[in-house]
Amino acid sequence: MQDGLPPFHPLLRDELRFPLAWGTSPIRDFGAWRRAARATVEEHLLAAPDHGTPYDPEFGGERSEADGYTRELVHVSLTRYGRVSGALLTPHGTGPFPAVLLLHDHGSRFDIGKEKCVRPWYGGEPRLASARQWAGQCFGGRFVGDELARRGYVVLALDALGWGERGPVTYEQQQALASNLYLLGSSPAGLMAREDVRAAAFLAGLERVDRRRVAALGFSMGGYRAWQTAALSDDIAAAASVCWMTGLREALVPGNNILRGQSAYWMLHPGLSRHLDFPDVASIAAPRPMLFFHGARDTLASSEGVRAAYGKMRAVWRSQRAEERLLTKVWPEAGHVFDVPMQDEVFAWFDAVL
Repeated sequence: MQDGLPPFHPLLRDELRFPLAWGTSPIRDFGAWRRAARATVEEHLLAAPDHGTPYDPEFGGERSEADGYTRELVHVSLTRYGRVSGALLTPHGTGPFPAVLLLHDHGSRFDIGKEKCVRPWYGGEPRLASARQWAGQCFGGRFVGDELARRGYVVLALDALGWGERGPVTYEQQQALASNLYLLGSSPAGLMAREDVRAAAFLAGLERVDRRRVAALGFSMGGYRAWQTAALSDDIAAAASVCWMTGLREALVPGNNILRGQSAYWMLHPGLSRHLDFPDVASIAAPRPMLFFHGARDTLASSEGVRAAYGKMRAVWRSQRAEERLLTKVWPEAGHVFDVPMQDEVFAWFDAVL
């Protein structure tokens, strides 16, 4: 064993062929390929779909007015297993408005979830202090959700299992949580994916929202969630992912964060890599508009892995004569952050594609 990896680890990595990837798959009709690839992903989520549970939303909790928008807490049933708390921001004016499903990151910080994206106006000073610290560390001091609402977007941010009011778990407890869910025939990543898809449908169905103009946005694990939701949901018209895209082969090197367990469980669908790579899954969303940003100084994904993934996705969008709808960019001076210049470019892109 070296770094917790068996000596045959490189052989297993080299055997990855991703036979269902577009261009490799024997399916030549793109619509048929999308359906087959999506079905394969859903099969490997382990968590069963939940189409029948009513959302039964409760609006208006802790309602508050802000600069150009209204803030309220909403409680909703994304699955039959319990209620989820979310922050819902609505611009002043006459709708329906475009909307953004804002998906929070991992960051090994569990006391806040939705508050990583939306400035909390509830819960007291300790919660606000945590949120401000996180915004300063990752987002240039800005709350992304509040800025989007000021710019005319309805914003929904929800706590994922383990974060905020649905936790907090500790870093070490993630493995036990994952093990228990696997033993019960489910998985943390699968549950998160199912909930994100349901959240997209809930947001698109609000009367205040123009269901043709709903986007998903996230940073780090939230970026993974954004492109995954776009791949699995037809309610998402566009998605922007910041600091989460790579080729799997390039990520499977000693020391990479994805091999350390714990945080990896939220992005691990057992067996899916026998069929599809990360960019293959994201490509199920083609030819819809998609944006991917990466910081050149981001140590969580290698430049080789990012280049491989971006190239693979560009080939898919190009095959559908939609290459202009895919924006990929590496920011030379950026690390693992979603800073203000990045945000401003994403917001302008949303304005253009929505």
